[in-house]
Amino acid sequence: MAGLKDATAIVGIGQTPFARQLPEDERTLACRAVLAALDDAGIAPGEVDALASYTMEETDEVELAKAVGFGDLTFFSKVGYGGGGSCATVAHLAAAIAAGQATVGVAWRSRKRGSGPRPWTSTAVQLPTPAQWTRPFGLLRPADEIAMLARRYMHEYGATRDHLFNVALASRNRANQNPAAIMYDRPLTREMYMTSRWISEPLCLFDNCLETDGALACVVVSRERARDCRRPPVYVHSAAQGLPAQHHGMVNYWNDDPLTGPSWTAARHLWKHADFIPQDVDVAQIYDAFTPLIPLSLEGYGFCGRGEGGAFTEGGALEIGGRLPVNTGGGGLSEAYVHGFNLITEGVKQLRGTSTAQVPGASTCLVTAGEGVPTSALLLRS
Repeated sequence: MAGLKDATAIVGIGQTPFARQLPEDERTLACRAVLAALDDAGIAPGEVDALASYTMEETDEVELAKAVGFGDLTFFSKVGYGGGGSCATVAHLAAAIAAGQATVGVAWRSRKRGSGPRPWTSTAVQLPTPAQWTRPFGLLRPADEIAMLARRYMHEYGATRDHLFNVALASRNRANQNPAAIMYDRPLTREMYMTSRWISEPLCLFDNCLETDGALACVVVSRERARDCRRPPVYVHSAAQGLPAQHHGMVNYWNDDPLTGPSWTAARHLWKHADFIPQDVDVAQIYDAFTPLIPLSLEGYGFCGRGEGGAFTEGGALEIGGRLPVNTGGGGLSEAYVHGFNLITEGVKQLRGTSTAQVPGASTCLVTAGEGVPTSALLLRS
């Protein structure tokens, strides 16, 4: 890891518009996001020799390479577990470039989740083993699975719906500053939150992420190459993946400690190889498919003690000017839900100083992938 610290940088980011329904197919959206990221970096498509994405990505390397015009590829990887793999795509490229396996890497995610099918509705696919013990009894969706963990968290530590509202409100407030966000022109109030319909108790409508069509990408190069690129480099300071022993995914109910999720494992490795600590982080982009993942992640990554994540959200702590501004583009709750990739690009914007909700003087940023599943995280610095 000493060889990975600050050895590479993100030098280009790109995205398509976000919407509930876009006319283009996923491959077209992927190509547009990748070309935008390469243009942002000032790098020609023919120079790309490494790719990384998700196992759930429908656009494969062969299709993308032909359509965009890449050169010979010498490294390509895909990371599993949906949103848990977002930061790992960048980490894999960083490791490959630092090891000399490649020189220009592109990570991307393209998804038509807004207009496409819901993954859990397929009855033709064999259920994974943990789900065989839950879905026949009514836990059909990720929202149901996280709702169980949220109820346990509220019971154990006294967290309340007001704490979850604080999370939803912070994301919505930032989206209201971001013209690219789906919820740009739709403010959220406490009354709206408290009277909205249940999705899976204790989670209401506004505790759940958006359903989005869209694509995003980023370009990773070596520290040396980054000096010659079009945009200021954002360095990959530390990276980690995490899968705890005897973990069961989002249905982690049989573990001795169900509320100690993959973030705890990833965090130990992340901070072990970093030159700064949680209190030095200026801004965080924390995976927010569901609001309870924010307090759970705040604890896992060391911003507060065990059981203190709910209370941490009080007093505007997650807002600009608070203890830890989070999800400054609106996140998955209010900007777009594309398996967390917009959190990576927003982290880059913050450290470039170009966010629509800029944290003054931000020079360090934590980006996390999905909590509750095998996960990953990045520490970025300017």
